[in-house]
Amino acid sequence: MDEAGFAGPKVVQPLTPEALAAFKATEEKAGVVYISRIPPGMRPTKVRHIMSQYGEIRRVYLQQEVTDAKRAYLRKKFTSTKKAHYTEGWVEFKEKKVARSVAEMLNAQPIGGKKGTRWREDVWTMKYLPRFKWNMLTEQVAHEAAEHAARLRVELSQSRSEQHEYLKNVELARVLDKRAERKRAAGKGHEFRDAAPKRRALEDGEGEAAQSRSKRKKADPADSGDMLESVLSSVF
Repeated sequence: MDEAGFAGPKVVQPLTPEALAAFKATEEKAGVVYISRIPPGMRPTKVRHIMSQYGEIRRVYLQQEVTDAKRAYLRKKFTSTKKAHYTEGWVEFKEKKVARSVAEMLNAQPIGGKKGTRWREDVWTMKYLPRFKWNMLTEQVAHEAAEHAARLRVELSQSRSEQHEYLKNVELARVLDKRAERKRAAGKGHEFRDAAPKRRALEDGEGEAAQSRSKRKKADPADSGDMLESVLSSVF
């Protein structure tokens, strides 16, 4: 511990040759049972509790179901269990012979238990895995996790690309709409300017016609009087 009172990084001491040999011997003696189906709602602690009745257990690993957001929502809404669901599992016994005998004895048999217990009628589906070591499982899990992370990265990259393309199209549509609106406004202005001279010409023409009619009306009385005098002179 330093002067500030913080502990330094923990130093892992290497195993002695004797401890390493003992560890390898323990690993060699252990046996693994594979459970292909985990009853709905059963947790790792429950699997350990049940299996420990038949022999000493070292490790238990259950594979959690990989679900998308929609399936997880439906599972929580329409099922009685709100916890994670497991699909398969591995149980490591301290002794190979115990693991083999447990798999042979329990495979295709009801889980049993007291009357009314949740998994009483469920059936075990398990198999002993000869020459299978726990480190193989951890390597497999790590490999699957890396593959899953890689798939997520690809999906996220594709999602970002699709989102960028969508926003680009939205912006392009907005620009085109503004451009069309400006063209429509400019067209209306030209129509107004072109119509103004026509209206003025029409108004001027109507004014001239009115003036002409007025002049003819003023000239009509005199013309009619002259015509009357001419007719009378010819008669008398």
